[in-house]
Amino acid sequence: MGVTNWLVLFLTHPNEFRTLLQFYLYHEQKRDIQATQEHPTSGWDRASMRRCWEFLDQTSRSFAAVIKELDGDLARTICLFYLVLRGLDTIEDDMTIPDEVKQPILRSFHKHTVTPGWTFDGCGPKEKDRQVLVEYNIIVDELNLLLPEYREVIIDITHKMANGMADYAHKAATTGSIYLSTISEYDLYCHYVAGLVGEGLSRIFSASKKEAPWLGSQLELSNSMGLLLQKTNIIRDFREDTDQHRHFWPKEIWGRKEFGFEEMNEMYRDGAEERALWVSTAMIVDALRHATDALDYLRLLKNQSVFNFCAIPAAMAIATLELCFMNPKMFQMNIKIRKAEAAKLIMRSTNPREVAVIFREYTRKIHRKAVISDPNFLELSVTCGKIEQWCEHHFPSFVQLVERKAGSHPAAPTSNELSLNPYDLRSKIVQRHQLLDAAEEKKQMAERFNARVAARGGVVGAGAGGGAVGEGAGLLGTSADFWEFVTWIGGALFLILGLSGGIIWAVLKFSEEFE
Repeated sequence: MGVTNWLVLFLTHPNEFRTLLQFYLYHEQKRDIQATQEHPTSGWDRASMRRCWEFLDQTSRSFAAVIKELDGDLARTICLFYLVLRGLDTIEDDMTIPDEVKQPILRSFHKHTVTPGWTFDGCGPKEKDRQVLVEYNIIVDELNLLLPEYREVIIDITHKMANGMADYAHKAATTGSIYLSTISEYDLYCHYVAGLVGEGLSRIFSASKKEAPWLGSQLELSNSMGLLLQKTNIIRDFREDTDQHRHFWPKEIWGRKEFGFEEMNEMYRDGAEERALWVSTAMIVDALRHATDALDYLRLLKNQSVFNFCAIPAAMAIATLELCFMNPKMFQMNIKIRKAEAAKLIMRSTNPREVAVIFREYTRKIHRKAVISDPNFLELSVTCGKIEQWCEHHFPSFVQLVERKAGSHPAAPTSNELSLNPYDLRSKIVQRHQLLDAAEEKKQMAERFNARVAARGGVVGAGAGGGAVGEGAGLLGTSADFWEFVTWIGGALFLILGLSGGIIWAVLKFSEEFE
């Protein structure tokens, strides 16, 4: 942002100005891939890998930032994984490539990915990422330097994704159908282009040993994470895709009788605003059904850099869905959340609890904007309620994190402590259970103590006191213990009297000599 933009932002949106200023001043970069000590894992000392990092910046600035902060060789691996899939997606999206040319390229793309020297310059000049394919041999060279366990995952996912894309491209080219018909077909398409990405990432995380070995087998959760992000992009990019004759919204949703649309481009015509918003509501409800699975997936992650990599796009997705909800602008232009809001989400997305709070906040905003005349109102309310229920189950709202400082100095270290909201009745229930648990624990300790005394031949006291009375009676309950106690007391008294007498005798003796 230039100085003029900063000044305009300060005058028009002072709160956003403050948020962005805090972000640029205090948000620390976790890793510098250009640093000399990072070269063994980032590959920055090789010209070919530097070119790959440049491609990443050119194709996705948002993903580039979080990828570069991944620990160790994960950053380089995920960078190459992303570029491979970007090249594949570029071929699939290019409508200028004939189907008879596109099919063999897509179905053998996983082989080309590890074939030294392979490039492709057949994409149309308007494809913004065509240069990735023109210089694809650089990506191939770097991919062949990866560890075998990483390379095998990338090749396998690329093979599955390419076949799925080829099937859909061939169907569109041979049947003349440009629409996805059903929601299940829509889900399958999103699985091929995004769900498989989630599966591949989970397997790479496991292979890196930075996450649990079983994470790679969590296919359903990995798929849901990918579908949430992909469906959000499809909803947001409606106008851009429609203008380019790419129709990803399933006809089972937008073609319902109560909406009254025959073609998707009718949704941005005059007089169709309300019905178009109803269609967008149905699409958003469909996307939100993956939210709880995405939250479950985030709870499984242990490495902080991996968590940030997954949590930040998820937080951006729920914020984007809230922006699109009941917003007629999405049918006229490609809308995005503001930079200050994105910066705030990046700073907040540091742990599963905070991400759950973010999801709950934006879900409530969505529900507040809902109108009862919308045919999807009831389904939307149920879906929002499920997200609210998940958040309350895993992170109850009456349990609060309170930040406490170790001292009065402003720079003193802080720590988070759990506290209960005194105004929530559930807090009283928890406190009552805590008292009962403490009393039960005290009773069990007394019983264990008395049992030990009884095992040594003592007489255990009984009565309402349980603990104190029983303990005292147990200690002095036998004649042997009693006479041992008397002996110790007598010996102590004898020693004290002896010492006192000796002192008195010494004082009197020295006093007589002094006189």
